[in-house]
Formats: sequence, C-alpha cells, structure tokens
Amino acid sequence: MKNKKGYFSAVITVALISAAAAALLRPAMKLLYPLKYEDSIIAYSSRYELNEFLVMGIISTESSFDEEAVSHKSAGGLMQLKKETALWCIENLNLDIAEEKIYSPKENIYIGCAYLDYLEDLYGGNTRTALAAYNAGLGNVNNWLSQPRYSDDGVTLKSIPFNETAQYIKKVSKRMEIYRGLYGK
Repeated sequence: MKNKKGYFSAVITVALISAAAAALLRPAMKLLYPLKYEDSIIAYSSRYELNEFLVMGIISTESSFDEEAVSHKSAGGLMQLKKETALWCIENLNLDIAEEKIYSPKENIYIGCAYLDYLEDLYGGNTRTALAAYNAGLGNVNNWLSQPRYSDDGVTLKSIPFNETAQYIKKVSKRMEIYRGLYGK
C-alpha cells in the first residue's frame, strides 16, 4: 500500500509541476509569437474561408507582425506583398482599396487573404501548393506542376526544387500550429 501512495504522490507532483510550467511558458511563448491585428485577420480569413491560424502563420513568417517590414525583393506590409501583386489583386479580385493603402495593416491583410484564397482556388484547395505559389510565384509553381519529377497530378507538389520555398512552407505550417496552440479557443 505504501508503494501505491508514493506512486500517486509522484504522479500528482509531476502533474502540478507540468501545469505550473505550462502556465509560465504560455506568456513567454506569446512574447515570441505575438498576435496583432486579430480582428482584421479573423474578419478576412472568415470572409475567404481561410484558416485564421494559417494567416497568422503567414504573417509571423513573412513580417513578424511588423507592418513596416520590406523584403529584399520589395515586398511590403504584414503579408509581404509586392506592389504588382497587390495591384493585380485589387483589379482582378475586385477589391475596393486605394493604391496608397496597400501596405496599411488592415488592407494588406485583406489583399493577402484575397490572394491566398485565389491561389487555393487555383490549385484545387491544395494549401501546400498555394503556399508555394505565395512564396515562389505562380510562374515557378505552374512550371513545377507541369514536370513529372515535381508533380504526379499537376496539382500536388511531391517535391519543391527551391529550398527557400520548401523551408517557407514548413515554417508557415509550424507557426500555424503554434498560433493555434497559443490563441485557439
């Protein structure tokens, strides 16, 4: 009987320590993975039926939630859109946004979500392929999809020849799960 009491006491102690560690870890993780513009993310991800945590993962990966971020390829805003891409989206996806607002947080999220939705539709709902196109561009992805060494069906990429894009997809996916864990209901 003594052994059972000692075992249960140890289990309870470990459970209490784990709960305390988790309670301390969550705030620290939220500092590493902040969430800004949640209302816009939820509104536009909902409007386009996108996973809100995927959008958070993209923003975290692309700009670390820095609305002033500009890439070495001149992409800007939270979702790191090139000006040409943003203007194409405004015109072709019928978005009512003034050109001078494309890098404002709310509008950048709006355009980025509309574009991601367009890519997911274009690639039959395949999020991985849509993310590859978001990062590497439509031309590259369409080229890969036409080659049997990269795709068996013309929709799904079995391998990605750009290491940067392959790593991008992994990073977005990992951050999506982190954001789900930290901010999911």
